[in-house]
Amino acid sequence: MSRIQSAAFFRDLQREPTLITHASGVHLFDEHGKRYLDAASGAAVCSLGHGRKDIAEVLYQQAQVLSFAHVSKFASQAMIDLAEAMAARAPEPLSKVFFTSGGSESTEAAIKLARQYHLSRGKSNKYKIITRRTSYHGATLGALALSGQVGRRQMFTPMMPSQPMIAPTSCYRCPFGKQPESCHFECADDLETMLASEGADTIAAFIAEPIVGSSAPGRHPKDGYWRRIRDICDRHDILLIADEVMSGNGRSGKWWAMQYAEASHGVVPDMITTAKGVGAGYTPLGAVLVRGDIFETVKMASGGFKHGHTYSGNPVSCAVGLKVIEIIEQEGLLANVNARGQELKEKLAATFANHPHVGVIRGRGLLLGIEFVADKTSKTPFDASLDIRSKFSHACLDRGLYIYQGGGNVDGKRGDHALLAPPFVIDSAHVDFIVDTMKDALDAVTQNLPKEAVQA
Repeated sequence: MSRIQSAAFFRDLQREPTLITHASGVHLFDEHGKRYLDAASGAAVCSLGHGRKDIAEVLYQQAQVLSFAHVSKFASQAMIDLAEAMAARAPEPLSKVFFTSGGSESTEAAIKLARQYHLSRGKSNKYKIITRRTSYHGATLGALALSGQVGRRQMFTPMMPSQPMIAPTSCYRCPFGKQPESCHFECADDLETMLASEGADTIAAFIAEPIVGSSAPGRHPKDGYWRRIRDICDRHDILLIADEVMSGNGRSGKWWAMQYAEASHGVVPDMITTAKGVGAGYTPLGAVLVRGDIFETVKMASGGFKHGHTYSGNPVSCAVGLKVIEIIEQEGLLANVNARGQELKEKLAATFANHPHVGVIRGRGLLLGIEFVADKTSKTPFDASLDIRSKFSHACLDRGLYIYQGGGNVDGKRGDHALLAPPFVIDSAHVDFIVDTMKDALDAVTQNLPKEAVQA
């Protein structure tokens, strides 16, 4: 029986999905016993790999004791303990943690909290959220309204409030025509330009990913960008929200990717949104880390946050989240993220240095991206009709490698790329397999392209 014709409603209704029967470590196994190296951790989720009995035991033990208690009236020790652990590893003064079930929920919670915070201070005009073009902050309508990824939002645009967007941080495709050596953070100053246009007194927050995930994987700004953004936000009483749904929880090589900006320029966001790796794929879990004074302002003005999710602070999920932190630290996995991430980036760079269809390799830790182009010199993207992203991802699958495909980073339609976000437990042999398989797959996809497809 076709799986698409079953009762299950899949996202891709054109291609029959592969049935995965079990997984172990960094590998997935299908019904025929074929093995796939999970080089994307699903969607930057399964950071500790698959089939861990120590996490399964935590699920079992917590479910026996307490599986659910609605946070409108109750608390659980697991929720309190995880909040304390996350706050202890966050930049000061992010001392409060609001739990969600995923990244879109985290974005929704953060923007509603930003609005309530300004209302609590008598600033009712502040309601707009500025974001960046070529961005993605979630699938729900509120989060999608903040997303500059045209392909995801176009169909639903009439249903969403319009939000102002500024230039992305793209050193490879700089919207201002600059080279890295001549950059003066024009993309950051674009925020100031937008404030003059929109009226700074109407802006509640600015949200952006410190390392971009699915919409332009691995893209991150030059050192100093966040200092400029922080200064602009402070001058105009605008909250800075860092979207670390993908980059957080150790994937960048630090607990939070914004800690790189903190270390170099003392920059700390007012909120961090996160999900994915918090529960490492063993349970749905997300969170918003919040500055303590924002919490106190809302508490004093209205006695509570006018927002909530049914599964917020779920005790089973929180128990898993706490175990994830313990494993990362006990097994020294942040060191492995840095070592294997550097190794993977260097081997990708060496292997594809002269490849005519690889434009750029970028990223930090184990959050890397590779962009494909029709012409390397001119950076001309492939025509969207060729669907290089899908062809490449399926060529990888045929060879036992799972990567996360994406595109539209050039103009909403054109632009093909792959996201690499393997589990933190990978070793050098896994790195070699990823790089060698990607090379073989890309050669297979591009060697028979029509001549006009690869002309500048």
